[in-house]
Amino acid sequence: MSSLYCHLDSALQNALSEVIGSDSGSSPGIDSVSDIGGGSISRALLVENARQRYFVKLNDAGLAEMFAAEADGLSALAGCPAVRVPRIVGHGVAARQAYLVLEYLPLQALRERTQGRTAGHALATLHRIQGAQHGWHRDNFIGSTPQSNTWHRNWPFFFARQRLLPQLERARRHAQHDKLIRDGERLSEKLAALFVDHQPQPSLLHGDLWHGNAATDASGKLALFDPAVYFGDREADLAMSELFGGFPDSFYAAYREAWPLDDGFEQRKTLYNLYHVLNHLNLFGGGYLRQAERMIARLLAEISG
Repeated sequence: MSSLYCHLDSALQNALSEVIGSDSGSSPGIDSVSDIGGGSISRALLVENARQRYFVKLNDAGLAEMFAAEADGLSALAGCPAVRVPRIVGHGVAARQAYLVLEYLPLQALRERTQGRTAGHALATLHRIQGAQHGWHRDNFIGSTPQSNTWHRNWPFFFARQRLLPQLERARRHAQHDKLIRDGERLSEKLAALFVDHQPQPSLLHGDLWHGNAATDASGKLALFDPAVYFGDREADLAMSELFGGFPDSFYAAYREAWPLDDGFEQRKTLYNLYHVLNHLNLFGGGYLRQAERMIARLLAEISG
């Protein structure tokens, strides 16, 4: 038994051992535990026994709903045979800590041309899964920020009410500049003007598709994790994939080959990424303020023009 495992609270040890032992059919359920990189929000562990390896996330018990929402999103993505997601083993709370236990997947960065093409086609296949309205059957999280998903048939209305305005309200509580709030609210009121020639159907989205949440598995299949799923405009996933880079050109070429985009995507991309820039502003501080203000000003100018 590893020393790190012994340093976990005994109630958490027992909970993880029970979940993993039940899954693998071994007793005791855990042989070793080691810290691994897994993001800035939760602590990530590699847990092993004689039969299998598991990826375990830990966080404060108050964030148990975040893990429940993540499990729900992974289950939804798993319904698409073109993508690989880690199997959900269990989640819960023990010793004032929330935990999520997933299958451990050996992954590779999505770099090669062939991998990019496979991934682009796979994402288009995921987006072909469509719903009756925009939203989701439960609220979830974008990072550690609550994300509201109340159903609505009108996409601009949904994006204004469930995405932009909640972020602007958080910025107001964090005492951000009045100009950001004022102009952001004005943009939200005029959002329909950006969608005169684009009426998207509600596609199943990953919702947080930056390069850190996508890879390829050992077979070369697109692997997705850490989702913030909902039904919405498929362009929102593509827009975020460009925000921080990391996806090869072949990925986008293959996606457009499988499902071409409507005219005006470059304009709407700014809008969709504004949501994530505002979220980063609210999570990490003022370094994103000027970027958000420039994006809002650009969109307002395009609407007015």
